[in-house]
Amino acid sequence: MMSLPFYQRHHEHYDRAYRHKALSSTVSQYQKETKSKSAVYAQGSAAYARGSAAYRHSSAAGFSLDSSAAYSHGSSAYDLESAAYSHGSTAYDRSAAQSKRSAAYSLDAESLSTSSAAYSHASESINKLAAAYRLGSEAYSFGLKNSSLMIEDQSYKMSPKAKRAKQSLISEDKENEALDYSVPIFTGRQVNISGITDTEEERIKESAAYVAKRNLFATGEGVSVSKVAKTTSEEEHHEKKSRKVAIRESAERVAMKKTLEETQAFHRKLNQDKLLHPPEFIIEPRSHTIWEKENVRFNCSVAGWPEPRVTWYKNNVPIDVQAHPGKYIIQSRYGLHSLEITECDFDDTAQYHASAMNVKGEVSVYASLVVKRYKGEIDASLLHARNLSLSPFAVTPHGYASRFEISFVDKFDVAFGREGETMSLGCTVVINPDIKRFKPDIEWYRNGVLITPSKWVQMQWSGERASLTLTHANKEDEGLYTLRVAMGEYYEEYSGYVFVRDADAEIPGAPGAPLDVQCLDANKDYVIVSWKQPAVDGGNPILGYFIDRCEVGTSHWTQCNENPVKFARFPVTGLIEGRSYIFRVRAVNKAGVSLPSRVSEPVAALDPADRARLRSHPSAPWTGQIIVTEEEPAEGVVPGPPTDLQVIEATKNYVVLSWKPPGQRGHEGIMYFVEKCVAGTEDWQRVNTEIPVKSPRFAVFDLSEGKSYCFRVRCCNSAGIGEPSEATEATVVDDKLDIPKAPGRIMPTRNTDTSVVVTWTEPPDAKELVGYYIESSVEGSGRWEPCNNNPVKGTRFVCHGLSTGEKYIFRVRAVNAAGLSEFSQESEPIEVKAAIGGGLLHAAPSPPYDIVVLESVRDSMVLGWKQPEAIGGTEITGYYVNYREVVDGVPGKWKEANIKAVTERAYRIQNLKENMVYQFQVAAANLAGVGAPSKPSKPFKCEEWTIAVPGPPHDVKCTEVRKDSLVLLWKEPVYSGRSPIVGYYVDMKETEAKEERWRSVNEKPLQKKFLKIGGLTQGVSYVFRVRATNQAGVGKPSDVTDAVIAETRPGTKEVVVDVDDNGVISLNFECDQMSPDSKFIWSKNYEPIEDDPRLNIDTKGGKSKLSFKDLGEDDLGIYSCIVTDTDGVSSSYTIDEEEMKRLLALSHERQFPTVPLISELAVEILEKGEVRFWLQAEKLSGNAKANFVFNDKEIFNGEKYKMKVDKNTGLIEMIMDKLEEKDEGTYTFQLQDGKATNQSSLVLIGDVFKKLRDEADFQSKEWHRKQGPHFVDKLGWEVTDECNVMLKCKVANIKKETHIVWYKDDREIMVDEEHDFKDGVCTLLISEFSKKDAGTYEVILKDDRGKDSSELKLKDTAFADLMNEVCRRIALSATDLKIQSTAEGIRLYSYVTYYVEDLRVGWVHNDTQIKFTDRMRTGVTGEQIWLQINEPTPQDKGRYIMELFDGNTTHKKAVDLSGQAFDEAFAEFQRLKQAAIAEKNRARVLGGLPDVVTIQEGKALNLSCTVWGDPTPEVSWLKNEKSFVSDANCILKFESGKNVSFSISTVSTQDSGKYSIVVKNKYGTETSDVTVIVMPVSGQTDTVQEHNQNNKTVSKKKKTMTASKQKEGGKKDFIKPHVEEITTTEETPDPNEIPPVETEKDTKSNQQAAKKTSGKAGVAEKVPQPTESLDRQGKKPPEKAALGKPH
Repeated sequence: MMSLPFYQRHHEHYDRAYRHKALSSTVSQYQKETKSKSAVYAQGSAAYARGSAAYRHSSAAGFSLDSSAAYSHGSSAYDLESAAYSHGSTAYDRSAAQSKRSAAYSLDAESLSTSSAAYSHASESINKLAAAYRLGSEAYSFGLKNSSLMIEDQSYKMSPKAKRAKQSLISEDKENEALDYSVPIFTGRQVNISGITDTEEERIKESAAYVAKRNLFATGEGVSVSKVAKTTSEEEHHEKKSRKVAIRESAERVAMKKTLEETQAFHRKLNQDKLLHPPEFIIEPRSHTIWEKENVRFNCSVAGWPEPRVTWYKNNVPIDVQAHPGKYIIQSRYGLHSLEITECDFDDTAQYHASAMNVKGEVSVYASLVVKRYKGEIDASLLHARNLSLSPFAVTPHGYASRFEISFVDKFDVAFGREGETMSLGCTVVINPDIKRFKPDIEWYRNGVLITPSKWVQMQWSGERASLTLTHANKEDEGLYTLRVAMGEYYEEYSGYVFVRDADAEIPGAPGAPLDVQCLDANKDYVIVSWKQPAVDGGNPILGYFIDRCEVGTSHWTQCNENPVKFARFPVTGLIEGRSYIFRVRAVNKAGVSLPSRVSEPVAALDPADRARLRSHPSAPWTGQIIVTEEEPAEGVVPGPPTDLQVIEATKNYVVLSWKPPGQRGHEGIMYFVEKCVAGTEDWQRVNTEIPVKSPRFAVFDLSEGKSYCFRVRCCNSAGIGEPSEATEATVVDDKLDIPKAPGRIMPTRNTDTSVVVTWTEPPDAKELVGYYIESSVEGSGRWEPCNNNPVKGTRFVCHGLSTGEKYIFRVRAVNAAGLSEFSQESEPIEVKAAIGGGLLHAAPSPPYDIVVLESVRDSMVLGWKQPEAIGGTEITGYYVNYREVVDGVPGKWKEANIKAVTERAYRIQNLKENMVYQFQVAAANLAGVGAPSKPSKPFKCEEWTIAVPGPPHDVKCTEVRKDSLVLLWKEPVYSGRSPIVGYYVDMKETEAKEERWRSVNEKPLQKKFLKIGGLTQGVSYVFRVRATNQAGVGKPSDVTDAVIAETRPGTKEVVVDVDDNGVISLNFECDQMSPDSKFIWSKNYEPIEDDPRLNIDTKGGKSKLSFKDLGEDDLGIYSCIVTDTDGVSSSYTIDEEEMKRLLALSHERQFPTVPLISELAVEILEKGEVRFWLQAEKLSGNAKANFVFNDKEIFNGEKYKMKVDKNTGLIEMIMDKLEEKDEGTYTFQLQDGKATNQSSLVLIGDVFKKLRDEADFQSKEWHRKQGPHFVDKLGWEVTDECNVMLKCKVANIKKETHIVWYKDDREIMVDEEHDFKDGVCTLLISEFSKKDAGTYEVILKDDRGKDSSELKLKDTAFADLMNEVCRRIALSATDLKIQSTAEGIRLYSYVTYYVEDLRVGWVHNDTQIKFTDRMRTGVTGEQIWLQINEPTPQDKGRYIMELFDGNTTHKKAVDLSGQAFDEAFAEFQRLKQAAIAEKNRARVLGGLPDVVTIQEGKALNLSCTVWGDPTPEVSWLKNEKSFVSDANCILKFESGKNVSFSISTVSTQDSGKYSIVVKNKYGTETSDVTVIVMPVSGQTDTVQEHNQNNKTVSKKKKTMTASKQKEGGKKDFIKPHVEEITTTEETPDPNEIPPVETEKDTKSNQQAAKKTSGKAGVAEKVPQPTESLDRQGKKPPEKAALGKPH
């Protein structure tokens, strides 16, 4: 195989496109010499130098002008087809320049020497370029042992130059002379780059190949070097360099240096994040239809990187511009490519396509050209011009000299595989004739899409067998595979389906792997990943999907979502800008997680604008990093608001926003902040609080499903944050795309002995359908198996792999991104066996026949023909007409009359030649393809018809064939003659009868175009024809119909008329011979019915119904039904005036068989206890009558029975004053209205009669009760706005003397004021209603006329309902939440009218229910409901909601504790907390000192007390407001930091006075006073004992001052009780004991305990606390112990 550029090595047409025609003869010779010459290439520049010298020697020997021209012609073909061979001497770039320079070689030796020197210089340039390329090509030889092996593997072989036309110029006898060679400057890898390189070595190879090819494409030059013997003149030319050569070499050195620098820089920056993109056509060429001699231009635009190379083809053959100078003009400018064809002729009618290729692959687009020829202008020379130019060495399958027959042997069949397996498909291709020099084009398609080689797919062509290998099969590989083999203009295809099942799950019961993972939308901030749901769910519903990502170049997979997502699209965030990623998806159900899907194609985290900019023309391949450098603006500009903000996608998991950048943005780049708020509020919250968004699109997560949100966006830069954009409309967080509904009409049809064709209808209102999954089950097994694992589009699928002879049922489900639909209804069971025709469901139709001319004018003719006898099992979709001229009995070439198929069996052929004789043929087409054309018709002359009579009718056919009749249909003639058609005559005869046996069926002309012909003989064959008539006479007869045998075929069914129970008249037709494509066609008077508002057609399966909405005279006619795609199944039904009357009468009888009743016979009790029997009919005429029967005896109107019949309303009634025992029995009303009758009975016996009689008695008594004071509305209740309960009742017939009395549980309720009955309402108000008010309430009315009572039970359910209403009113009375700071924290509270325990209170913080702890408590104090937050933190910020549940409804009150509100509350809490700490730790006297001590003179006085403070207080004593210290008489002690004692061993009157103890620390000062009164006595007394029973403790007051109020004084209160003597001491408390704090409940008990305690003093700090708690565990605050005990 020749050494070719990589982008041509994969296309089998390279030898036609790359070589000149004359070159093909040297291929075999060159291939034999390849190995011997490869060493020359490996030795580098020396080989090039020798080649240059050899070329000069050969040139000196003599070049003729013709041979040089031939060489230049071949060289130009090189330049056109491969830019990689065009770097070198400009003398070989353009054929004109080459010819001139070659002429100079033969005319002037000196100029030849100069050119050789220039060419030698080109060799040096090649050496330099080759050395540069070897920088990259060293990686190509990685792992190879020697250079020759490297050359052989990488195809570094020299390509032969085109042979010259005169072969005598090549001296084969001289051993030192050799053929000339073209040296490829650049080549590439043998396989396409997949986009994900595996090793660093491969990346180096790709980089070197890329740099060399890019520079090569940019230069557009080519180099060719000759290999001949070295001469001595070579050194002279190297020494004698002209200034031009020196400058050129200097420029090339600079270019080489730049190339090396770019290559090294590329190596430094290259990583896996390169942006290599396959070609993509932005603008595709469009098809044209033109006239001959006109010019046409095809234009296209293509994108991709590296820049794609575009090649134009005609009928899959590359267009050679040089071979047709002036015919084709190919241009490529600024990414716009064009092909211009000048002076088009008929032979230019073809399919053209442009093929764009680069290292990432190849893509093609197609367009057609149709050249129309003017009549009478056929240049026969054009037909042979190309054949005359063919040489013996240029035989090609692309010309007119040969036709190829391509057939397939050893074909691949339907294949079944499993994920992960290797699968191979192959066919042996036989081509006749076999031309060794030309190879076919082998292409593989999957579902109609061309397959390119990749790491998943490999293709091979051995010369005889084409094969395709799936190296690692996945469900994405499932589909219809087509092998196309093309030889020039001729090609054949073969197809087979490949099924890929799921691999065995690692976890039993886990679902199958998702498939077809794609990246739909990528930018800097997120990538939207989509996938398709698997067909297998493992037996359990799929709960959702996990998406994994992996950075290209690594093997670490990261899960992108914590919770499974059900929607088959998901935006992946958290990507690094500029990096490339691949993705995969896993499905999960309750059994476990599936295997991962096949990875997606790599995608870069870039904005589309950046990606497009990098795709266009980057100076070097992208390195994966984008460095943006911007100038600092002189003054920062705050950006304006973004525009066009909209929600482009919304699901229950996320919302995707899109917007446009602002116009006002300054010179800086901008970023964005996204904000959201619940619709209807202005509580905007920033979504991306930490990192701004870089792209004008963003996906918002963490939204509450079902809520409505609004969004807005702000721009920001270094100057600040701009104003927000306009908010979006409210968007509900929910899936906008609904799961599709189930498909309908599942119909299986036999196909082969192992397959069944299943068809269905698309589900209604289906949106964004991905496809369908089909499942099959053996009837009765209950086990369903998937028929496909890749969703199929369309509504038809062939299910393969079924068991022959088994009966299967099928079901289908639809798939879109929202999920899988419910399964359709199960199909009817079908036995698997081959259908008629060897298992083929459809075949191409047979040829039409009996072509006739229906009209002829000067330049056109109208043809008619008959439908093919075999339509191929499916409906014919159209016909194709061909025609040819017949000159002197010699037919010409067939031409197409129509490109688009015609559906009618008549067609006008335009642009014919007058008086020319033509022949015609017609081919029919269906879904299977175009059938064989008909036999050529007899010759028809194109001339103007001038006859006066009409032309022949056409499309004559027979339908509704029975044993004695049939219906003949026809269409009016195309040519009507000189006057309008007035009627038709129908002729008939037996098929075998002679022509003179034709007889007319009708004597008078028929106005209609159909006729039912009767009187036929069963089993006899007939033929028919039709003639049209006008005023001039009867025209030519139509073509004779096919022979029709008068017989009624077995199973023939007729149209049946039916009238249902509702009186609806319908025509019904049933067919059991339908195919999947069969349809019911209803006609009226044999004209198809289209949207008739008076009719309704309903078809289900093999049954069709035509219903009349209101049968009338407009509906009279013949109604026929034909079933298409059957063997003439048809029938009709005639509705004339008599039949219409019969049907209407039957309809009325069915609709009104009895007198319709609105209500059956019923009974009711009237106000006074009367009994009313009644019924009502829908409608009664004036003749209607009623009979009344009691126990089978008719009763009549009289004193006991009062009867009435209202015919207008249909009401029939009978009233009895009262019921007696003898009235028990059966009552019957009998109705008669014309023919309609009806009756209704009512049985009143036993308990039923007794109950009715009791009710009548009750009503009678009730009526009498109402004659005195009575209750109109019974006692009920309502809750007032003040949340009080009001019992009320409405009374009537009240007078002034009427009294009302209330009772509860049989105890009278005393009411302060009496009712005035002004408004007839009595009320009783119960305030603050609670459980204690439950019971039975009764109210009694009474006066002299009688009394009445009403009772209301408020217990159990009734009480609960009332309490719910009370709670609701209380909840509605709740005030807005307030914020209050306390020493313990922050309190949120609300007031209600009053509180009851039935009102349940809950608190919510930031949409999360609060769990109550010691830090977070709730409770109720009086009418205040509060939430106490102790020691608040910033985490306590947010929105708080108080929920009040009244038993039915939750009422909410909210407050926002954040921002300034939280800051102010927190600051107040800190202040109160510090004050509480100061109060707690201040110095104080805990107790022990009485207010007054009276003691006798001479006694010993001992006083002690305990002090406390933190830090330990300072203690000092005052006497009479003056400081005094301890002395011998008075001993003052302060021990252990808390015990203080005051002792006087012997008191005297001088010791009387006011003593004060002062304790002080940094938090405050407290003073405690004691007054000592010393009583003088005459006698000696004992020392007062500490535990004397007479000792008394007198309550006292202490002076306490905080640190801030130490200078303030207080009032002095002196208490002087009558106590003779007292000695007091204080129990010393535990030094570590902290004074307890009492709650509100403990305060009173402690005060009472203090009053009862004798001989001790205590101080309790009162801190108000809530009195009630909502703690459901019923915990209560602990009781506090006494502070001191007596000694």
